[in-house]
Amino acid sequence: MARRKLVAGNWKMNGSRAALTELDAIAQAAATRPGVDVAVALPATLIAPAAERAPALSIGAEDVHAADHGAHTGCISAAMVKEAGARFSIVGHSERRADQGETDADVKAKAEALHRHGLHAIVCVGETLDEREAGHAEAVVTAQIAGSLPDGASGDWCSIAYEPVWAIGTGRTPTADDVAAMHGAIRAKLRELIGGEADRLRILYGGSVTPDNARELLHVADVDGALVGGASLTAAKFVPVIAAAR
Repeated sequence: MARRKLVAGNWKMNGSRAALTELDAIAQAAATRPGVDVAVALPATLIAPAAERAPALSIGAEDVHAADHGAHTGCISAAMVKEAGARFSIVGHSERRADQGETDADVKAKAEALHRHGLHAIVCVGETLDEREAGHAEAVVTAQIAGSLPDGASGDWCSIAYEPVWAIGTGRTPTADDVAAMHGAIRAKLRELIGGEADRLRILYGGSVTPDNARELLHVADVDGALVGGASLTAAKFVPVIAAAR
């Protein structure tokens, strides 16, 4: 099944209102690639001004709380980011799993909260270097899929992002064969869980995606796009990744 490519940026805890000028060239590049969906996840403080500045881009959040409201100081709900102009959110990024102790159940609940509010969920999974070197990479990742996939997951509102933890921000990437094997295992697990709908979910690759390796990675079997970290902070680096997604 042909699936539209999705190239999503994740600014993490970076950026400012002044930095939103980078979105101008990113939006322009997206307009020249009608077959590619382009999205940028931003710090919560930048969602509203970004959505106003670049309405043609899919602007999103980097995380949401599973609850719609309540006594959760410092958190932000799916309803709140939607009101600010977000169309999606990343959930379960490895940095949150590691730094905030998020579990698969937490990630699943957040994805379901996004669905309740009509937002797209990008659900992240990935193994550590120790897990890969021990030969457990596929078992770890498919277990994360089983635990994190929201109920009723559909290609209309859910995507998966495979990000090997050891490749994020390190400049290291798995080989194309390794990526193909993992994405194939993820697709097989999705089919086991949700049947034919699995072929509609996009599986993105993330982990030190750069202009130099994007063309190879984006044309590996079962790679339906990329989740891009540092290279998404500037148009100079992000636009070539978008261009590679053909």
